[in-house]
Amino acid sequence: MSLSSYSDLSGKIAVITGGSRGIGAQTARMLAAQGVRVCLVGRDEKALDAVAAEISEAGGTALAAVADVTDATALEQVRELVESRLGLVQILAAFAGGVGEPVPSPNLTEQRWHQALDSNLTSAFLTIQAFLPGMIAQGSGSIITMSSTAGRQPSQANLAYGVAKAGVIMLTRHLATELGPNGIRVNALAPSSIRTEKVAAHMPESVQQQVAAAHPLRRLGLTTDVGEAALFLASDASSYLSGITIDVAGGRITN
Repeated sequence: MSLSSYSDLSGKIAVITGGSRGIGAQTARMLAAQGVRVCLVGRDEKALDAVAAEISEAGGTALAAVADVTDATALEQVRELVESRLGLVQILAAFAGGVGEPVPSPNLTEQRWHQALDSNLTSAFLTIQAFLPGMIAQGSGSIITMSSTAGRQPSQANLAYGVAKAGVIMLTRHLATELGPNGIRVNALAPSSIRTEKVAAHMPESVQQQVAAAHPLRRLGLTTDVGEAALFLASDASSYLSGITIDVAGGRITN
């Protein structure tokens, strides 16, 4: 749960894509603990319901919405659901993504290329497009996108993933410049190696230790590390920050 406290977040409404597990689910829990009413968006209904139930049992308010975030029509239906059940959204965390597994570029298929760009970049664009009218109408809002250290410098992730995550950063910078006059802030998070449930289950401990040793802080990141950065960007504590990328990377990115 969050170590920080942001009283201005209480009562606000947030949508978190990729909310069924990992960074998205943990960020939703942490926002809810601050009094934010959250909507979790993803494709795994059972996992979404489990996170929503956990938040509700802890005294928070959570809504689960099953949707493919590469489908504009599905996202429009999510927007209608959220606005009818909770109200206009003030915080939008476009965190859905993936398909970053290492693949040598000569073996990277056109299908995988499109899949990586759709999952990470197109999904962010469509998610923001769906909720932007409400934020413009309010004259305020905080949008948080999910990049990666793979979008900051070449990495072991495949080329398509790196290109998509670099695109998320430019999407963020462009929208921050364009939407600033509307009172809307747009910032990105760029995590490095985070010990999600998937990493813990599928990456051998010895490999986790090797990856941790490549970071100056000598550990893998936690989902709470990213969640803390997300809370800061969602809150008034970052009210004069827009268009930036925060590297939640244990010192691995220093520029």
